[in-house]
Amino acid sequence: MSPILPRPRDRRPSLWTTPPAPPAGVWRGRLSVARGRIWDVAQTASKKTESSASSASSASSGSTDGRRLLLMDGHSLAYRAFFALPAENFSTTTGQQTNAVYGFTSMLSNTLRDEAPTHFAVAFDVSRKTWRSEEYEEYKANRSKTPDEFRGQVELIGELLDAMRVKRFAIDGFEADDVIATLATQAAADGFEVLIVTGDRDAFQLVSDRVTVLYPTKGVSELTRFTPEKVREKYGLSPEQYPDFAALRGDPSDNLPGIPGVGEKTATKWINQFGSFAELVERVEEVKGKAGQNLRDHLESVKRNRRLTEMVRDVELPCGPAELERVPYDQEAVRGILDALEFRHANFRDRLFAADPGAAAEQAAEPAAGVEVEGRVLESGGLAVWLAEHGASPLGLVCVDDWKLGAGRVQEIALASAAGPACWFEPTGLSEQDEQEFARWCADAGRPKVLHNAKAVLRVFAEHGWSVAGVSMDTALAAYLVQPGRRSFALDALTTEFLGRELPQPASADGQLALGAEEEAQADALMGQARAVLDLGAAFNERLPEVGAAELLHDMELPTSALLARMERSGIAADVEWLRSLEQQFADAVQEAVRQAHASVGHEFNLGSPKQLQEVLFGELGLPKTKKTKTGYTTDADALAWLAAQTEHDLPVLMLRYREQAKLRTTVEGLIKTVAEDGRIHTTFSQTVAATGRLSSTDPNLQNVPVRTDEGRAIRRA
Repeated sequence: MSPILPRPRDRRPSLWTTPPAPPAGVWRGRLSVARGRIWDVAQTASKKTESSASSASSASSGSTDGRRLLLMDGHSLAYRAFFALPAENFSTTTGQQTNAVYGFTSMLSNTLRDEAPTHFAVAFDVSRKTWRSEEYEEYKANRSKTPDEFRGQVELIGELLDAMRVKRFAIDGFEADDVIATLATQAAADGFEVLIVTGDRDAFQLVSDRVTVLYPTKGVSELTRFTPEKVREKYGLSPEQYPDFAALRGDPSDNLPGIPGVGEKTATKWINQFGSFAELVERVEEVKGKAGQNLRDHLESVKRNRRLTEMVRDVELPCGPAELERVPYDQEAVRGILDALEFRHANFRDRLFAADPGAAAEQAAEPAAGVEVEGRVLESGGLAVWLAEHGASPLGLVCVDDWKLGAGRVQEIALASAAGPACWFEPTGLSEQDEQEFARWCADAGRPKVLHNAKAVLRVFAEHGWSVAGVSMDTALAAYLVQPGRRSFALDALTTEFLGRELPQPASADGQLALGAEEEAQADALMGQARAVLDLGAAFNERLPEVGAAELLHDMELPTSALLARMERSGIAADVEWLRSLEQQFADAVQEAVRQAHASVGHEFNLGSPKQLQEVLFGELGLPKTKKTKTGYTTDADALAWLAAQTEHDLPVLMLRYREQAKLRTTVEGLIKTVAEDGRIHTTFSQTVAATGRLSSTDPNLQNVPVRTDEGRAIRRA
């Protein structure tokens, strides 16, 4: 019977090659035979795992020393982000797609904020050629070709990490998982608390008292914490037994076949019955029934699965966990990359820079405390009474709704008065008298209403039949008139700047609140926000006359806002069939441009990769050098147009055509996805984006549809 772990391989030295020089900040190693590693003959992988687990358990018997290491699987998370975010919403004016970069960076910012690691590193795969594919040629062979648009984005993520001065690893012959397993094992033994962010469930074998896996469960926006208890709750097994379970179950994503007729329940039952995979192999004749025969028939492939699912925990690395301490960003470089990627959303940038280890030292003061607001959660019949007491005075109003694609309902509303308690209610809980009084208050122009982004409120209130008059203040529009060049008009940013206090935020649903406490926390936060809107309104009533904009708000911006609300609700008619025909036309044009570009240089290359394009243009073809940047010679639209004029080669022109058609295809794909059930596109218009005062639109972005080209006019015809 062959061993479950591989014996020393004679073919291994063939991979002892010097890797190409890595980019700055990237550590790359080579596949090597380390002393005492798993390549030595072993009886079983299970026994090795149990031994490792025992060592880890011994190491974790003491408490951590405050050091917290965060490890991220770069490829795994970037790939998830690529498919989680619609490509048509994330591309630069040059046609570079950025959805993977955006999603990865957003998740990175949130994780750094929430977990506050003292040490941090990111691991990437080098290629699909690893020790696993060497042993089993079909390993991951079923995976489709990586999209060209994704490959280029991994390089961009690497550049951003370098600017953040984050250490990243890419080791030839190993997967990112092996690097993470090695660092996690070393760190846990050295007293670190370890957090691993990865989309690969094989990492569950690393979980221990000191190692937690944060597993994405909704794109890259939500992470589930896998502790030893969570692994056992989910799979009925300990983390040390997870590789045994995975070997029996098989893994279609890695092209590792399972056993016919054997699913997760049977795999779990066998492991619990026999204690380990190794013991199951030793006593395989005791397994009864057809499932047992299938196990015996496929035993060799399952043993191979077990070898391949075991993570390597002693990869030779150039440094250890202690050398991964976080350091301040190169903020100028980070800003330059964000600008080049056209990531201009203030909240996105603020979150990333807030996670800078150097940011804390630069803060002049602690955040201001919030203002305590007395409030009531109203039951049926309570709103009519509350409005009778407070409805004549100006009220701040905020709501939570589910508006999407031209329709939606209000889920929660909070009202705040300057004198007296605030209130919170759900529209579904209103009595008939409550609803009548609320509708009457909404429609009464003599009852002042202070809102933040009034357009969104008017739009969704209309779905309930509530007509809103008497809007005396929109704090977002007022902030725009006072500071038209500011980056963010979000309520929290305005509250901090103009009121000098924190905006109340609802408590997260982490399962730690008692029954009903979560709703109460949400109600308290919403009432606090309503009071913040009211107080901001008073502040802007003083500021607007100072800049001569009080009349502009009331005579121009507020009426325009009401008109835009009606336009958004009505939508714009769209010819979907025409759009689909254009989508196919542009897709064909993209493929033709790719074919011609490959033919022009005599081989295939990734048109979406700036680095590969630089190598072809300035290396292979020897074309004149363009402007030098930190990442090489620029290949933006202006540079390609200059090259087209300077040379006779077809590639610059073909690249311009490729990017143009790719952007048009992405635009049309985005339009099709936003057509609602009524056959109309319900875009969102914004009055606060451009300092010049022009309108813009999002979801979808209509002003970016070309108007001077035949293709653009064809799109607009839809």
